[in-house]
Amino acid sequence: MLCSALRRSLAQPARRFTTRAVDGFTGSVGNTPLIYLKTLSEQTGCSIFGKAEFQNPGGSIKDRAAIGIVLDAETKGLIKPGGTIVEGTAGNTGIGLAHVCRSKGYRCVIFMPDTQSQEKIDLLRMLGAEVYPVPAVPYENPKNYNHQAKEYARQLDNAIWTDQFDNTANAYAHYITTGPEIWEQTQGMVDGFVCSTGTGGTLAGVGKCLKEKSNGKSQIWLADPPGSVLYTYISSGGKLVERTGSSITEGIGQGRVTANLGTFISELDGALHVPDEQSIAMLYHLLDTEGLYVGASTALNVVAAVELAQKLGKGSRVVTVLCDGAYRYQSRLFSKKWLQSKGLFDAIPEHLRKYAVLD
Repeated sequence: MLCSALRRSLAQPARRFTTRAVDGFTGSVGNTPLIYLKTLSEQTGCSIFGKAEFQNPGGSIKDRAAIGIVLDAETKGLIKPGGTIVEGTAGNTGIGLAHVCRSKGYRCVIFMPDTQSQEKIDLLRMLGAEVYPVPAVPYENPKNYNHQAKEYARQLDNAIWTDQFDNTANAYAHYITTGPEIWEQTQGMVDGFVCSTGTGGTLAGVGKCLKEKSNGKSQIWLADPPGSVLYTYISSGGKLVERTGSSITEGIGQGRVTANLGTFISELDGALHVPDEQSIAMLYHLLDTEGLYVGASTALNVVAAVELAQKLGKGSRVVTVLCDGAYRYQSRLFSKKWLQSKGLFDAIPEHLRKYAVLD
């Protein structure tokens, strides 16, 4: 027989199903659980939570933006049945769009930097998308993957370039879904929210929602990797410097203020810079202590959540997003050889290096 403690535990499910059957892929996006990160919370004396966006059906938070942008285009009559959806993406938005296109009968074309993981490229092609990896060049360069996507869509009939960076339907999707979910799941007790930004949609949409619902009491911070200019921009009061350096994280960091981020940037409370060494150490820590197999951008978010919690003080409640799982990056993040080539293997605590099992 089960012991009484275990019986009680099994009798109290962590989540309750609050809806009936949903309508296909698009109906299944969102309403992800909010995970209490026990070890980090106990270490800081705060309550740190991660929104489990890796549980979306397409595997990442970008499913929300993909659906929001496509539904907005349909509502405005910009795309008709059988049309083509084109995007420039570092990976996850493209994967979300590919799923949406399959479910709605659209052709999907993706332009992406050739620096992205092979796992992402392979998955996009498996989902039926046409993928064009192109050299990774700055946004100002006409050969940037976003500009190539825009030009490709312009030449087609019944086609749209979804423009995830500057199409504010992206931020709005988070304003009406992710933000309200966090507010409800925390019962309106959110002292701080922090996450990294690529398009700026998540930070702007969630931030606006939480600021409104808390009457300005919830602090909203941006987390930034190496190679991005946003930490300096926010910390300096609006000075945009030239982008230098790089990061192992994919799909986050920016060299400019996007239209999505621009809808909220003036209301941000601050920014945090997170080195790759801290992100990779946290990635292995989350696997070892929480059983969470997450990507580097998620690990960066959690590092920032811990730092923000410490800034806000004991007893504070801080939320971040767990963007996606490590499955799309495992050939790099768990390869001892790759980590050594980036000078990051020694950043992993010695007792956690056992998880770097790939050569």
